[in-house]
Amino acid sequence: MHSSTASPTHPSGRTLGLSLALVSAFAFGGSGTAAKPLIEAGLSPLHVVWLRVTGAAVALLPVAYRHRDAVLRRPGLLLGFGLLAVAGVQACYFAAISRIPVGVALLIEYLGPPLLIGYVKFVQRKPITRGAAVGAGIAVAGLACVVEVWNGLGFDALGVLFALGAACCQVGYFVLADAGRRGEHPVAPLAVSAYGLLIGAVLLTALTRPWQTDWSPLGGSVVMNGHTLPALIPAAWMVLIATVLAYLTGVVSVGYLSPPIAGVVANLEAVVATVLAWVLLGEHLGLPQVAGGLLVLVGAFAAQISKPAEGEAGSASGSASGAGSTPGGVATEVTAGGGPLS
Repeated sequence: MHSSTASPTHPSGRTLGLSLALVSAFAFGGSGTAAKPLIEAGLSPLHVVWLRVTGAAVALLPVAYRHRDAVLRRPGLLLGFGLLAVAGVQACYFAAISRIPVGVALLIEYLGPPLLIGYVKFVQRKPITRGAAVGAGIAVAGLACVVEVWNGLGFDALGVLFALGAACCQVGYFVLADAGRRGEHPVAPLAVSAYGLLIGAVLLTALTRPWQTDWSPLGGSVVMNGHTLPALIPAAWMVLIATVLAYLTGVVSVGYLSPPIAGVVANLEAVVATVLAWVLLGEHLGLPQVAGGLLVLVGAFAAQISKPAEGEAGSASGSASGAGSTPGGVATEVTAGGGPLS
């Protein structure tokens, strides 16, 4: 294990954590835009999820082998991450975007960060920063504008329910990513991502039975906003960028930022997804929805500039001296092993 060189409360640590969280948000933001043409070409949402998760799991097999001891040290953590943060989020999200616009589905899903703040404060009974709470409130107001709640949520009701299910599963993503670096048997963030994707792939394989589906659309072309391109291009982007890179950078970022702050910053994914869906899929949004996206940006900014909550600094500095759970160790893992929720 590596010794710590920075802590989550140190400016350099927070800067690195914010940078990783931003990379993750931008990477995750392209998942729905890449997946929707594949769904429209004939693949079911669940089979697109299976393709995404299984492809990423195969890509991360070397990481899983390197950290194979994690299976014995924290099997419950890895199983929970695979079930909630991978299979649950992905299945609910892709089912949602098959029925409602990508931007709306993702913005409803990102009610997860406010739910996360409530979980941390009232269930775990841990302090949260004022900035995280204020940022989450602003972000919720932005989400309400995007889905235009004053019109009674004029979208497919089942699609909205799927998106809300993804929001609940997303809470597990941040809670379990943070739990992995704590306790007597900490697990490297890369191991959490790799085994979470492997477990998610196994669960989705049992659910979707991919050998029974017609995968021929992958050998053809798809249409994105009037332009034709090979189906393998969005499929590869979905696997390598929107899953492998997104999960790795996202899980690592939680080690530098508290889960509530990382969750609020992750709201930027919704803005990225909305813009990409507008540009690449032609899913135009109205002025209230654009204003809502700007509010989400303001909320993320308010959260990430906040000072650590009272008690958070003490726990962070305490964990910084523990072997295997330090942000410095995480940074070395990223450098040595390469580069983490829709």
